[in-house]
Amino acid sequence: MQKQILGGCFQFESNSEALLRLVEDAYAGLPQHQLPVTAPPFHVELRLVSRYAPIESVEPPPVQMQSGAGVLCGVMDAFNYVMLVPDQQRALIVASEDMLSRAYHLRYELIEFVVFTLATRGLGLVPLHGACVGRDGRGLLLLGSSGSGKSTLALHSLLQDLDFLAEDAVFVHPDGMLATGVANFVHVQADALRFLDHDEINRWIGQAPVIRRRSGVEKFEADLRDGHGRLAMTPLKLVGAVCVSREPADDPDHLLSTVPLPEAIAWLANDQPYAAGQPGWHAFAERLAQLGIHRLRRGPHPRASVEALRQLLDSAGATFPAAHGTHPHGDLATGDVSF
Repeated sequence: MQKQILGGCFQFESNSEALLRLVEDAYAGLPQHQLPVTAPPFHVELRLVSRYAPIESVEPPPVQMQSGAGVLCGVMDAFNYVMLVPDQQRALIVASEDMLSRAYHLRYELIEFVVFTLATRGLGLVPLHGACVGRDGRGLLLLGSSGSGKSTLALHSLLQDLDFLAEDAVFVHPDGMLATGVANFVHVQADALRFLDHDEINRWIGQAPVIRRRSGVEKFEADLRDGHGRLAMTPLKLVGAVCVSREPADDPDHLLSTVPLPEAIAWLANDQPYAAGQPGWHAFAERLAQLGIHRLRRGPHPRASVEALRQLLDSAGATFPAAHGTHPHGDLATGDVSF
C-alpha cells in the first residue's frame, strides 16, 4: 500500500490485511500535500504476531522510548513495539493480535508515531502540538495548553467555511513556513455539542466512535472525510499563530491581543517543549514570532472566536498574498451553520 502523507511518499507492507486496513482507515482520502523538499520513499513494515501472554489491563502499557546506534525504539511490551532507522527512511511496527481490538492505541501510538517521526526527520519538518486552519492558502496555528479549546475552535472554523488543515498535530517546513498535517479526524468532548444547533452536524459527531485518552478524557472521534466543511487541499503558508486561552475576554468585542516579540518567543518554547528541542526550532520560532502571535480569549459564543480568526487571516492577506489554493471537500446540504 502506498500513501502520500505530510508531503512524503510512504510504502506500507504487512503480513496482515487487518493492519493494512488500519493504515487505510487512517490515511485514505487525504489531500495530497506537496512540499518544496524531496526525500526517498519511506518504508514501513507492519508485522502481526500471536500473543502468548494474557491481557492484564484495559489499556496497553504506555510507550517507552529508547534510542542508540541510529535506531529509535518505542516499546509497549514484548509483543507491541516500533523500531525506526530514520537515516534509512525505514521502520518496523510489531503488533499482537489482541491489539487489533485496541485500534485507537495501535493507530495513534504506534502507526501514527512512526509516520510522524519519519516525516519529521526525513523532510526536515518542525512538529507542533496544535491545530491549523486557514483561508485562501494562508494559515493560522492554534496553540495552547490541553483543554484550552483548540479542537473545538478548529471544528467551529471548519463549519464556518475556513479551511481545515489539522486538529492535533501540525508540521511546518521552516524555510517557507508551509504547514501540513493529517486531516483525518477531529476530537471533541461531549460538552462541545451544546454549541451546535444543526441536526446533521450533531448526528455526525454524536454517532462517531468515542476514544479515551491516556489522561482519561473521552472524546468523539469524528471523521473529517465524511464531507462536512473544507479540507486544506495544499499546505498553508503561515501568517501567524494564536494562543487559545480559557480566560473569558473583558470586552466581548475585543478577543485578540498581541503578544510582544520577546515574550512570544519564550512562550512558544514553553508551549512546545518537544519541538523546541528539534533541529530548526530557533529559526522557526523567530520567524513565527515576527509574523505575529496573538492571545485569543473566549467570547460569549464560539462564532465570535472564528470571526476573530477570519479577521486576522484577511488582514494578513494584504501583506501575504495567497500562494496556495484550496478546494471544497464537501458542503453542508442545508447551508450555513449557526451557533
